[in-house]
Amino acid sequence: MAEEPKAGRPLSDDELQDLVASSDTGARDPGGMAGRLLFCVALAWSLFQIWIASPLPFVTQAATGLRVVLNDTETRSIHLAFALFLAFCAFPALPSSPRNRIPVQDWVLALLAAFCAAYIFLFYGALATRPGNPLMQDLVVAGVGLILLLEATRRALGLPLVVVAVVFLLYVFFGSSVFVPDVIRWKGASIPRAMDQMWLSTEGVFGIALGVSSSFVFLFVLFGSLLDRAGAGNYFIKLAFALLGHLRGGPAKAAVLASAMTGLISGSSIANVVTTGTFTIPLMKRVGFTPEKAGSVEVASSVNGQIMPPVMGAAAFLMVEYVGISYLEVIKAAFLPAIISYIALLYLVHLEAVKHDMPTLPKRIRRTVWQSALVTGISATSIVILCGVIYWVIRGVQMLLPDMSASLLVLLLLAAYVGLVWYASRSPDLELDDPNARVVELPLAKEVLKTGLHYLLPIVVLVWFLMIEQKSPGLSAFWAVALLLLILVTQKPLKALFRGLRGQDVGAALREGADDLFGGLVLGARNMIGIAAATATAGIIVGTVTLTGIGQVMAQFVELISGGNLLLILFFTAVISLILGMGLPTTANYIVVSSLMAPVVVELGAANGFLVPLIAVHLFVFYFGIMADVTPPVGLASFAAAAVSGGDPIRTGVTAFFYSLRTVLLPFIFIFNTDLLLIDVSWAGAVWIFFKATIAMLVFAAATQNFFLVRSRLWESAILLLAAFFLLRPGFFLDQISEPYETLAPARIEEAVASEPDEGTLRLTVEGPDFRLGRIAQKTIVLELGAPAGDPRGRLEQNTGLLYQVEGDAVVLEEPFDATSQAAQSLKNFDFYGEQPVRIVQLERERERMNRQLMTIPGFLLIGLVVLLQRRRQRTAVGAPATA
Repeated sequence: MAEEPKAGRPLSDDELQDLVASSDTGARDPGGMAGRLLFCVALAWSLFQIWIASPLPFVTQAATGLRVVLNDTETRSIHLAFALFLAFCAFPALPSSPRNRIPVQDWVLALLAAFCAAYIFLFYGALATRPGNPLMQDLVVAGVGLILLLEATRRALGLPLVVVAVVFLLYVFFGSSVFVPDVIRWKGASIPRAMDQMWLSTEGVFGIALGVSSSFVFLFVLFGSLLDRAGAGNYFIKLAFALLGHLRGGPAKAAVLASAMTGLISGSSIANVVTTGTFTIPLMKRVGFTPEKAGSVEVASSVNGQIMPPVMGAAAFLMVEYVGISYLEVIKAAFLPAIISYIALLYLVHLEAVKHDMPTLPKRIRRTVWQSALVTGISATSIVILCGVIYWVIRGVQMLLPDMSASLLVLLLLAAYVGLVWYASRSPDLELDDPNARVVELPLAKEVLKTGLHYLLPIVVLVWFLMIEQKSPGLSAFWAVALLLLILVTQKPLKALFRGLRGQDVGAALREGADDLFGGLVLGARNMIGIAAATATAGIIVGTVTLTGIGQVMAQFVELISGGNLLLILFFTAVISLILGMGLPTTANYIVVSSLMAPVVVELGAANGFLVPLIAVHLFVFYFGIMADVTPPVGLASFAAAAVSGGDPIRTGVTAFFYSLRTVLLPFIFIFNTDLLLIDVSWAGAVWIFFKATIAMLVFAAATQNFFLVRSRLWESAILLLAAFFLLRPGFFLDQISEPYETLAPARIEEAVASEPDEGTLRLTVEGPDFRLGRIAQKTIVLELGAPAGDPRGRLEQNTGLLYQVEGDAVVLEEPFDATSQAAQSLKNFDFYGEQPVRIVQLERERERMNRQLMTIPGFLLIGLVVLLQRRRQRTAVGAPATA
């Protein structure tokens, strides 16, 4: 791992690249035969991943009869073998280890680790004949493989994840020891049982997390690497500066926008900080930001890139597997909070700039506010119209020529690509300005825009396949990567031809394109080393949770210290997520915290009468997991920003956490107000939610900055905070005025069902013996009743699967016949054949009351009051700052 920067001196470009390499791709770059072999292995890994994601294996197997289609387990095995081999070759064991050559011992460890990882693939048939009954050979390979996996993870990611994994492994073996507290003691596991769980099955290292890494994550990381190698990273930074650089605090706003665009394709907050921060941080310092504040803006915007769809630091694909919903649903839920968070951050840095009266950078063309608004409106409208035209052209071709549509659309795509490259060739290629130069001339947005429009085509292809065609993430990424490969090889030769160059110049451009192609493939593979190692090591933790039931112990612990209060449950979950996330990459910390803490929140919330959607809980722990990249004392992104700015790392981290308070607030809000996640919300409702939530977050940013139109008084900031709460959580105040539910006797269940409309729900508190807890437990469930189907009992049984008998005032439940029904899924942990029956102890139905959105009116009135007061002071103050 890279050495932590010290305050005072910004690192040089070479030192910054070494910092990124140490964190992401491996700091070792040997020459000669070793370097070529490392290059070829990384290239082979990328080609293998592209091959298995494509339709080619199925076509080849059908045509030749040879078995070339691999199952998920075999793919995971080969995937990890590549990762471990490259980890030992690319990452030095110690800071003092050689970087220009690979020592013999690392070659040995790399080959041994690759063999252990590939063991399941090599001996798949034999292992299938003895499930759960491993031979001594299997146990030795598993034990050595675990040790080498932990060492590879230490090299690539540092000690934190390794320490966590070792603690969980010790718990597996020594959980029955007298030294273990009674509350978490378990019977322990034998070596054969533990090795089978961790290495020889798909319950541990080769589990879901590594499967997602091999199926989806690799291609998206490769997509980002290829897009950056093609020049899109530079294009995004230039475009951000062209659009926002001339505004007050322009470099900081450009940093936010550039990091958001980079976050679309990046899985690393550290790489995002260094890539955009190298240019943005010096410019922020020039217009008045202190080194710590400049670094903090970059950290806050770069870490937010991890919550930005479609990649979300690869966590989006893990959520698909863990939550059990489609990728489109995950993106829909994550989109609004991410966008609102970035808008609020833009406003926050604007307030910083206005508060300190920072100068602006010169702009080549000056427009009035109204002219700028008009140009922006025309541009936005044109983009919307263009998107509509593209959609209907594609749909028209598919409807009119269904048999030829695929070939015709490919030709249209290639024609569009060639046309956009011709358009780009009419302008010189983009080069980054020197941020330390005396005068920085901001580029014109229209000049920057036309130089890289062809970079948007792979993103359009990716979004089209994901969102419109609803193909799998792996297949969608494959087609986007395929287009990117074509762009890398051909864009420079095509530009050379369009610029009138001939012969050797075109040949040189073609060679540059080939270098970019191979370089991008290798870079993508090396970027994946740490992620693959992290997902595999996190599998140890997931396997331990499954084997030992420690997750239930965590639930009992959190319930004990929180007293069943949901807000305290969330607070302790957030703290634990922050601690577990320290020093871990985005993917690994999400796996760890979601495996341990997500079930805790869902279970304890239900037990205390509050039903939380699973996607909301997973996003909650994900948000707090990535905040560990900001928070001292670990805060890897803060250390990277301090390395660029020359500021103090701890102060940078503290300031960045302060700037990220809106990201801390949002998870608490969308747990209680799932409208923010667009769950069961119409399009019109989504527009309203976006509007009021954005206003609320802007007001929250103003309150935390203690500055709105002018410097706020303390009570004005308090009013703004109250207004934000009204807008974000209107249901809270309505609940204080009117109870949300009417309580009925359980025996009136059929009366309650009969009174509910088609979209109605029924809320039941159920009590009975719980399999896992070994005691009587209560759980609150909500059943969606659906359309009436005969009598109320038939409606319940047909639409929800609930079976019951009314015995006087009591309602006793029977085990549901349909295992896939709502009732079966909600009641699966209850023992219906125990001595004490499972029964309904409370029945609730929603009251008819006023729309909770009316409670946002006081919020808007409070904001209006503060605006009125501050406008009056603004007009009367002498030399007051410009309006926000």
